Amino acid sequence: MSAIFDFSSLLTVILLLICTCAYLRDMRPTIFDGGQIPKPGERLKRSGVTGFLWKMSRIGERLSPYVGVSCAIMAIHILFFK
Repeated sequence: MSAIFDFSSLLTVILLLICTCAYLRDMRPTIFDGGQIPKPGERLKRSGVTGFLWKMSRIGERLSPYVGVSCAIMAIHILFFK
């Protein structure tokens, strides 16, 4: 069954995406900025796929304890209950 139709698999894919984006942004902070350098007092406009990935990395950074607990719960669910 596809991950789109199975709620448990969809949550797993989303959690993995959040964790991967946060890790990549930690290793290379400008990876999702598209090579743009903001002028003083100006914000970067993030749109498209890179904007979506940037938002996922921000979720991973700001909510890291909750994301970590969710990943641990999902791992237990996959290993023992699926």
